[in-house]
Amino acid sequence: MESTLQVKKCLDCPRQCGGGFCGDNSQLRLAWAGLHFGEEPLLVKDSGSGTIFVSGCNLRCSFCQNFQISQQGLGRDVSQDEFVQICLGLQNLGAKNINIVTGSHVWRILNRFLADAKSRGLQIPVCWNSSAYETVEMVEALSENVSVFLPDLKTLNPLMSKELFQAENYPRFAKRAISAMVDASPLRVENGEILSGVIVRHLFLPGRFEDTRAVLEWFAQNLNGRALLSLMTQYTPVAEISAFQNRFVAEEEGEKLKNLLEELGIEDGFFQELNPDSEWLPDFTRKSPFANNLAKSLWHYSQ
Repeated sequence: MESTLQVKKCLDCPRQCGGGFCGDNSQLRLAWAGLHFGEEPLLVKDSGSGTIFVSGCNLRCSFCQNFQISQQGLGRDVSQDEFVQICLGLQNLGAKNINIVTGSHVWRILNRFLADAKSRGLQIPVCWNSSAYETVEMVEALSENVSVFLPDLKTLNPLMSKELFQAENYPRFAKRAISAMVDASPLRVENGEILSGVIVRHLFLPGRFEDTRAVLEWFAQNLNGRALLSLMTQYTPVAEISAFQNRFVAEEEGEKLKNLLEELGIEDGFFQELNPDSEWLPDFTRKSPFANNLAKSLWHYSQ
């Protein structure tokens, strides 16, 4: 269903659209919250990441696997108290962290709500899971309540970013934002659990090897040893919105990626093995959007 909420004039993110592109920036709208076991091992450990999916997005990629909430407005508004109760509920379930997914367009609301949650007993780390289409000022403000940053560095090619998410300035802002995240949150891992720091995620897109090379070269030159890399190969064609490749990542592409990591000397982080299957894609219209082995639901917008 489409969002019908009124938006306030917003110039908070690099898009500078005045409000409306992201779906809504005046209220916090959520789709699902629960324990997620499909994240990087340092986030999940043995009891899962307390993941909260925010509706709307300031990037809206043409291949988004969460398009129901990022582009179709699925979800409902929540109050500050309800958000705090969700966070505390995840903590009580044993979540290793609170993992906020795609909250850039409502970062001011979330920053305020997270501060309240901490004042009311939230003790586990907060993770900011975003597209990195953010400003340095936003990162610095969030660092008061966020311990771990999970930016997705999608591309450093402005032509590609213009084509796939209508944001030619994405590379410039993403590099600045991720550098600010690394400065604000030094890497700290204890007993197989990340307590602070940055995990830079990059999704390899089929047929775009040179674009990925550019991203990994920048990481190797600027962040190697200061942040972790998570190289993902889970690209899955999404028939409803896809304006990109209608195929999975090929096996030979996966081998080339492994060789590239070795060539650039990137050793700290994660490499996602190929899984050419669409069965794992979430369906947020269900109270349990993910496969049973991937998540345990706590809250759903329909409740």
